Amino acid sequence: MQKSIFFLSIILLAIIGCEQRTADTGNSSKLHTLFNEDWEYKLKEHPEYATSLGDNRYNNRLTDFSLDAIKKRKVHSQQMLLKLKQIDHSTLNEQDAISYDLFLYEKNLEISLNEYPTEFMPVEQLDGIQLSFPALMEIMPLNNKSDYENYISRLKTFPEQINQIIMLMEEGIKTNWVRAKVGIIGIPSQIEGQIYNTPTKSSLYRAFEKFPGNIPEDERQRIKKLGMEAIENSIFPSLKKLKLFIEDIYLPACRDDIASSNLPGGENYYNLKTKYYTTTNLTPEEIHKIGLDEVARIKKEMEKVIKQSGFKGSFTEFINYLRTDEQFYYEDEESLITGYRDISKRADAGLPALFAVLPRNTYGVKPFPEYEAPYQTTARYNPGAEDASRPGYFMVNTYKLETRPIYEMEALTLHEAVPGHHLQISRAAELDFLPDFRRNAEYTAYVEGWALYAESLGEEMGFYTDPYSKFGQLTYEMWRACRLVVDTGMHMFGWSRERAINYIKDNSSKSLNDITVEIDRYIVWPGQALGYKIGELKIKELRRKAQNRLGENFDLRKFHNTILDDGPLPLSMLERRIDEWIESQIR
Repeated sequence: MQKSIFFLSIILLAIIGCEQRTADTGNSSKLHTLFNEDWEYKLKEHPEYATSLGDNRYNNRLTDFSLDAIKKRKVHSQQMLLKLKQIDHSTLNEQDAISYDLFLYEKNLEISLNEYPTEFMPVEQLDGIQLSFPALMEIMPLNNKSDYENYISRLKTFPEQINQIIMLMEEGIKTNWVRAKVGIIGIPSQIEGQIYNTPTKSSLYRAFEKFPGNIPEDERQRIKKLGMEAIENSIFPSLKKLKLFIEDIYLPACRDDIASSNLPGGENYYNLKTKYYTTTNLTPEEIHKIGLDEVARIKKEMEKVIKQSGFKGSFTEFINYLRTDEQFYYEDEESLITGYRDISKRADAGLPALFAVLPRNTYGVKPFPEYEAPYQTTARYNPGAEDASRPGYFMVNTYKLETRPIYEMEALTLHEAVPGHHLQISRAAELDFLPDFRRNAEYTAYVEGWALYAESLGEEMGFYTDPYSKFGQLTYEMWRACRLVVDTGMHMFGWSRERAINYIKDNSSKSLNDITVEIDRYIVWPGQALGYKIGELKIKELRRKAQNRLGENFDLRKFHNTILDDGPLPLSMLERRIDEWIESQIR
């Protein structure tokens, strides 16, 4: 296992040599044929993902989570790797060579991760069929009779997928691959919030309340009847079955401990997840140390802002003031949503000064569903369709308004909407010269590192003009620095959940509700939280390098598009691309 981990790191450094290449169009054609084969396989095997991208060919199906299907997908990764190695890397042009190296990196990583049966842990409080299915149905097109038939087909297929999910959890119980209880305990209430005494109250029924004009009235009534029957006879009974299984069988079998290192082979598993999410060779020990250093640095910046605010008191007293004073909180949900929309409009206006090219697709702001909100994070971005036919959405949490401070809203908007996730993801979707797997890559250190870096652009965009909003931005940066400490602390160094909660509580103004939800997120997504700060630090390092090398010739707009316009990249490859761009600007 350790050999495979080190092999991954070597691949990241084995990027294109500096010598001039003689392109072989035959090899290039083979390479792109392979990319297309793998991409089409992924869309067909994961039809929900295809729908999310705006590819509607498989809208009548759901993913097959049977053990046989999962085994075949793991074999597919190995087959793709073998086919890739038959193509001569040395004859490829620059972009094809990058694509080759990325594909090689991803397949080796998939194969290494496939050694751990994480499919036996298919649900938790932030993700799982109880949340993903209703979210999927919200984005399905409903423009004609065929679309409605697809919608109803998925409603009717839901019980089969529920049975498969339960079967996977049963296998997890047998093999000790089960969730920590803290990540499961809230799921029954999430499910309960979707079960009603009549189908018309379900969010899934909204599809049948309004029809396009091309569907005749008699056909509408037939479709509506089929939809009601599917919700009543397929959805509600399946949800009840899942709820009872989790309450009576799965939750009692889940772990009382929280560390992923306590899973079978867990220490190696966490080391691999660390490399996966940071795209680096940093060890948990090194990341923990980086986190401690960043917390100390940001704490000093926060103390400066407290002095600038005129507040007379200690750091702890200032934090308590922010958490309890009514002026920092909206009284109703609509005001909170309107506030986010106003900030978004201001952010939109600041983009031309920072980017040479902007994406076409738009985005909106809307709240999490009520049944989801109590166990969800403060916000999330849901990408739009690749062809811009469906906008992206900045999802905001309106649950417990007394825990949603106004002074954090600017930083959060810049992260989730623009110039953060919406801008980066939408721009990548438009890079038609790249293969699909690159445009849709999800390297956390890049994607989340960019979004955290985007928060730091606020001052250049006219945000953070009062000390409280500036403190809010520092709070978000502190939060990401604390993640490096508490994620590694909980999963490798024996930290308890309570110790992790108190660490963030003592070092930021985040509300206790936010902190608790976040800590529980880190427990169920080991290593994911590490990518944000590691990625942001690298992007800031690359910007400083470019500014120092180019001096007055440094163009921030071109720099930002250079970061974005090769699609998401592992950090070592991103650094190479920026180094090449710097040299091109000097010449």
